[in-house]
Amino acid sequence: MTQIQELVLKIHSRCNIACDHCYMYELADQSWKSRPTVISEDTVAHVAQRLASYAKTHRLDSVSCILHGGEPLLVGPGRLRDICAELTRILSPVTTVDLRMHTNGMLLHGPQLEVLREFDVKVGISLDGDRAANDRHRLDRRGRSSYDKVLAGIERLRAPEYRHLYMGLLCTVDIKNDPVAVHDALTALAPPRIDYLLPHSTWDSPPPPGITDSPTPYAEWLLRIFDRWEEQGRPMKVRTFDSVLSTLRGGPSLTEAMGLAPSDLAVVETDGTIEQADSLKAAYDGAPATGYDVFRHGFEEYARHPGVQARQLGIEGVSETCRRCPVVESCGGGLYAHRYSSERGFDNPSVFCADLRAFVEGVAERITERALAPALHDAGELAFSQGKLTRDLLRLTNDRAAGDPGTAPGSDWDGAWQALLRLDADDRTGTEVDAVLAHPYTRTALRLAWDGPAEPALLAPLVVASAARARAGVTLTWEHPAARLHLPTLGTLELPGPGRVEVTTDADGILVRHTGDESEERVLLDGDGNSWSGSARWRALHVLPLPPVSGGGPLIDDADPFRDCFSSPVAEPLDLGERDGFRELLQRCHALLDERLPGRHDDPRVLVATVVTPLAKGAGVQLGRHAPGALGVAVDTEPEEFVRQLPRLGRRARLAALRETTDLAVPGSRADRLLDEASEALASVPEASAVHGPDTDGRAVALKEAHRALTELDALPQRQLTGTGAALAGLLWAEWRERTGGHG
Repeated sequence: MTQIQELVLKIHSRCNIACDHCYMYELADQSWKSRPTVISEDTVAHVAQRLASYAKTHRLDSVSCILHGGEPLLVGPGRLRDICAELTRILSPVTTVDLRMHTNGMLLHGPQLEVLREFDVKVGISLDGDRAANDRHRLDRRGRSSYDKVLAGIERLRAPEYRHLYMGLLCTVDIKNDPVAVHDALTALAPPRIDYLLPHSTWDSPPPPGITDSPTPYAEWLLRIFDRWEEQGRPMKVRTFDSVLSTLRGGPSLTEAMGLAPSDLAVVETDGTIEQADSLKAAYDGAPATGYDVFRHGFEEYARHPGVQARQLGIEGVSETCRRCPVVESCGGGLYAHRYSSERGFDNPSVFCADLRAFVEGVAERITERALAPALHDAGELAFSQGKLTRDLLRLTNDRAAGDPGTAPGSDWDGAWQALLRLDADDRTGTEVDAVLAHPYTRTALRLAWDGPAEPALLAPLVVASAARARAGVTLTWEHPAARLHLPTLGTLELPGPGRVEVTTDADGILVRHTGDESEERVLLDGDGNSWSGSARWRALHVLPLPPVSGGGPLIDDADPFRDCFSSPVAEPLDLGERDGFRELLQRCHALLDERLPGRHDDPRVLVATVVTPLAKGAGVQLGRHAPGALGVAVDTEPEEFVRQLPRLGRRARLAALRETTDLAVPGSRADRLLDEASEALASVPEASAVHGPDTDGRAVALKEAHRALTELDALPQRQLTGTGAALAGLLWAEWRERTGGHG
C-alpha cells in the first residue's frame, strides 16, 4: 500500500474570481456550499496531529502540505501565519515539512509574501496564457479581467527576496487559444515549471470540441507547444512533457494526470472532512467523499479506503482497453476523474483517450534518434557514449545549482568544480578523471542527488580521487556529513566524525585534516590506490587478479555509499577474512567460467563488469540499476550458478547500456519490447560448453521463443525500428541461424 505523502489542505472555501471551468464551483460536486468559509484553528491542529502521527508511524522523511482553496490567500496574512506556524510546530519534530500553496496570485502583496517567506512556502499560480487566453475563462465576479492583477502578483513574487518561493505556473488548456502564444506568454514570466492541465471532463460531460475536424485536437495543441519548448531549448520544466519523456525511457511518471504511479494524495476540506483528489468533483456529486474526518479518523483509515486503493493498482487499475494499449505506461489511462461514465463508473479509458495516445506517440516520434550508432559494433564507442552520459549528468547538476548561494564563486562546490575542470583539461590527469567518472556508482550518486541541492560532499570526493590517482596537487575543503570519507575507485578513510574537512593531494598520496578536532591523517598510495604506509584508518579497494585479463579483473567494491543499487540488499563492508573469502569465491567462479566458456572475453555481445559488489546471502547474481558495469554477487553464490547467470547478465547489461545512449526503436513501441524479448531468449540459450549435463529441452524452448519474438518484430511497421535497432535485429537473426544451423 502506497503511503500518503501529499496533503491538500483547504484553508478557504470561497474565491475572488469566477472561472467558468472550475471543478470546485462549476461542475457536478457542490459540497462547498455547506462548508465553513475559513478553516478553524481546531481543525488545523487536528489535521497536523493526524498527519504527524501518520508520518511518525511510517517514518516518512518528508510530507508536502499544499494550502489550497477556493483562494487560500483570502484568509489574510495574520490567519495565514497562524496556519503555517501550527503546521510547522506539530509536524517539524517528526518529519520535514514541505509547505506549498496554489493560488490565483491576485492577493500576493507584501504582508502575504512575508509570511510565505517566513515559512518557506512554495507558490504555484494559475494563469491560462496571455490576456486573451486568460480572460476567456478567468474573470472576477463582476466579469472583469483578472490578468493585470495576476501579473502584478507574479512580478512581486519574482522579486529577489521572494524568487526562491516561485514554484511555477498552472495553465488549463483551451484549444481555442493559440498554443504558441499561450506558451510564450507563460515563458516570458520565467517560471521554474509549467503544468498544462486538460479541462476536467467525463464521458457524461465531454470536453469542448476542437475548431477543426481533427479527431485529436488536444494532442495537436500540446504538440505545438512541445515543438516550441524544444525549439527554446527546454528552458523550464513542463510537467506533462517531462513525465512522458520519463516514462517513454522506462522512468517514473511525474504527474497523477498520466502514468501508472499510485496516488499518494489526501484532501482535507475546511470542515475537516478527508476526501480523495479534488478532480473527482468533476465526476458526480459526492465522488471524492470517503465518510472520514480528522476529528474521528486518521490517515491510516483513509489510505485503506476502497476509492484510494483503486488508484494504487497500477496496470491492474485501468480498463481492459487501456491494458491492451501500447502507450499505457506513459498515459496510465489518463486522470482518474476523466475516465468516469454513469454507465461503467471509472472502468473506462480517459475521455481524452485518442488525444493522449496521439500526444505520447507524437512525443516518442519526435525524440527518436534514427541514425545507426557506432556503439552497436564498437565497445570503445559504447564506453565513450556511457562516459558522456555521466559527464552530461554532472554538468547538468552544476548548471541546475547555478544561482544557489552554496554554489556561488568561492563556495566549496565551486572550488571542487573548478579543480575538476583543471584536472579534466590536462591530458595527463584527464584520463584519471575519466576513470573515476566511469566508476558505476558515480552515475548512481548523481542520479540520487538529482532532486536535492548540489552538495560539495558529492562532488569533492570525485575530484580528490581523480587527483590522487593522477598524483596531482589539489586542496579542497567542505562539510562532510558522514564519519567515512570514501574516494571512488580507491578506498575509505575513517574520520573522527562528521564535520568540515580539508583534503590535500600530492605526488605521494593524500592528507586529510578534520577541523572538528584538528586531527589529520596521511595516506600514501601506490599505483593501485593501496596504502603503503601512514594511516591505519585507511581501507583500500582491490582489483580482482584474473589472468589473462589485461590489468586484472574488476574492482571489488564493498564500501561505496552509493553501491546499494541492486534489487537485493548489499552486504555490509567485509572484514579482512570475509574479503579474502569473497575474493577466493570470485576466482573460483571465473576459473569455472573460463573452463566452460574460454572465448567469452572476446564476445562483443557481452558487457564485462568493471566492479563487483558483495550482496547479502541468497541474492544470487544481479546487475546494478543505472550503474553500467556493476555486478552484484551474493557472498554465498555457487560457481555453477555464476556460470549460468553471467553470460546472460552480460548481454542484458550491454543492451541496457546501448539503449541508454541511443534509440533502438520508437520509445514505448512494441518493437522496443520485442528486441528485449529476442535478446533475452537468445541469451538464455545455454552454450553446450557451459552446461553441466544435457539441456536439450532448455535450448529448444529458448530458441523457439527467440524465433517468435524476431518473427513478430519483422511483421511490425519498419518505422518502429531505428537504424541501430534494425541492425541489432539483423545480428539477432544471424545468431539464431548460427545456433540452429538455419533450421527452427
